[in-house]
Amino acid sequence: MAGASLLMLLDDIAAILDDVAAMSKVAARKTAGVLGDDLALNAQQVSGVASERELPVVWAVAKGSFLNKLILVPAALLISAFILWAITPLLMFGGLFLCFEGFEKVHHWYVHRKDRQTDLSEQAVIEKSAEDIAAFEKTKVKGAIRTDFVLSAEIIAISLGVVAQSSLLSQFLTLSVIAIIMTVGVYGLVAGIVKIDDLGLYLTKRQGKGALVAFWHKLGFGLLTSAPYLMKGLTIVGTIAMFMVGGGILTHGIHQVSGLITQTALWIAEVEYVGYVLAFITPSILNAILGFIAGAIAVSIFSLFAKLKQGQ
Repeated sequence: MAGASLLMLLDDIAAILDDVAAMSKVAARKTAGVLGDDLALNAQQVSGVASERELPVVWAVAKGSFLNKLILVPAALLISAFILWAITPLLMFGGLFLCFEGFEKVHHWYVHRKDRQTDLSEQAVIEKSAEDIAAFEKTKVKGAIRTDFVLSAEIIAISLGVVAQSSLLSQFLTLSVIAIIMTVGVYGLVAGIVKIDDLGLYLTKRQGKGALVAFWHKLGFGLLTSAPYLMKGLTIVGTIAMFMVGGGILTHGIHQVSGLITQTALWIAEVEYVGYVLAFITPSILNAILGFIAGAIAVSIFSLFAKLKQGQ
């Protein structure tokens, strides 16, 4: 009898694990788009750090990301169980925050370019004392963890939608699996990206002769040459991703706007030859534009309140 009960328990566990694996695959596919944005955002968030400090900074942000998800997974389950209506407003607030941060970056770049002043946020700080460098790294890590919190919340919310009809245990296990896989995947790739220049330097120092060694040397020089442009490109892509993700969260929360974007994409799809391609990118472009506008409004309101507070 005890043996039969044990077999039944093992069978139940196997069934649960099988369901979790299947739902994790579906959730991973649905969150793949956010994963790409998360990668670009976090890679540019840790740029500007001294080479020997890049991996420690990435590790610090990764630990913060794990902590974010340690908070978000049980919070999502509690919200889903008791105040389901709050998920969309909370996500929209997070999306607005991403738009706010994105516009702040654009505004800072514009003011810096217009006034032709030295940017003290990265290179100049690196040239200062150890205390300044530590403060600079701490600021970068905090900013990256804040951004990760919003993106992690969207990943958890999307995954929660996949497992909404499952048991509480299956929901918890699936969300936990997605949280671990996404964090390890994103920050493993970020660590690889920020160390591309070191890989290039290693390849250029390979000893020996022959076609293979010559190939490694060329590849190494290519990586060294392209690394600065890659990081600069990720800075641009990461800022655009803030508007795309933040704007996308906002538009999905407003059904009329979301429906209008979908209708626009369907209308563009009817254009001959290039309609399918244009329809594919149209929602992302419109989300980015709306995210930029929302960010501009949020920054303007925040600046107005800051001035009023200073005037008191």
